[in-house]
Amino acid sequence: MLERFLTQTKFTSEEDFKKNFHFKINENFNFAYDVMDEWAKEEPNKICLLWTSERGEEVKTTFQDFKEQTDKTAAYFLSLGIQRGDKVMLILKRHYQWWLSMMGLCKIGAIAIPATHMLTTKDIEYRNQRASIKAIICVNDEYVTTQVKNSLAESPTVKTLVAVNSMIEADKPVPEGFHNWHKEWEQAPDFERPANVNENDDTMLMYFTSGTSGEPKMVAHDYLYALGHLTTGVYWHNLQEKSIHLTVADTGWGKAVWGKLYGQWFAGATVFVYDHEKFTAEKIMRAMEKYHITSFCAPPTIYRFMIL
Repeated sequence: MLERFLTQTKFTSEEDFKKNFHFKINENFNFAYDVMDEWAKEEPNKICLLWTSERGEEVKTTFQDFKEQTDKTAAYFLSLGIQRGDKVMLILKRHYQWWLSMMGLCKIGAIAIPATHMLTTKDIEYRNQRASIKAIICVNDEYVTTQVKNSLAESPTVKTLVAVNSMIEADKPVPEGFHNWHKEWEQAPDFERPANVNENDDTMLMYFTSGTSGEPKMVAHDYLYALGHLTTGVYWHNLQEKSIHLTVADTGWGKAVWGKLYGQWFAGATVFVYDHEKFTAEKIMRAMEKYHITSFCAPPTIYRFMIL
């Protein structure tokens, strides 16, 4: 995989890296098609995503499974009227559907806007207005769906809402006005790759800053942003195809795509996810022990809790 995107893949020193690290950039690069679907051809039975939860759920997804599931997700989004260039906010915590949504949107050229579940109505209104958000896909938690519903009066661009249950609560009713992912996703039509999905300089991903000083700012990333994170997974995390990597981050923050998505899958590693509501050091460490995690990345505060 690396040879497709780098002129040189191994380096003997930092000087060698600085001098000879160069990307080979494809026209219309699309991470979902050019990396993930290619892995499905080369290593169809390799586990790419090992997703677990504090609720006792476990899903081992191969690259072939993931291709089929993200194709279905892309078809589902198209059936909802989401098209190339549309902006879609994802408030999905660590639910399995975040990975499907990120790649499904990539496959149709729509723009993903990950967001934290802690947003208030005012926060969501602000993002909807600034980014002209068309659809919101969120966890079916009362707090989150209430904030989303309350934002609609001041969000004229929002046309579609989708609620996502945890796997163990798949039959939980969704609020009025929301599509039910678990009932509708399985019924998605067959997927056909759209023509002209994206250009390299199209916006693929958008984040809002935390707003520490002033209002949050929109930060847009094009399709080559994913390619840039090859360095994160391969040369910072030092991952290989046998690696099982865990990054602790909520999917609403940028660290999720640094550590739970692009770079790790360039390396062909298995991304490990532990879906939890509240961080507990012992639970994370038990999961690391059980699943033999080989690589770990987390903010300093988490290391301090683990030491204690």
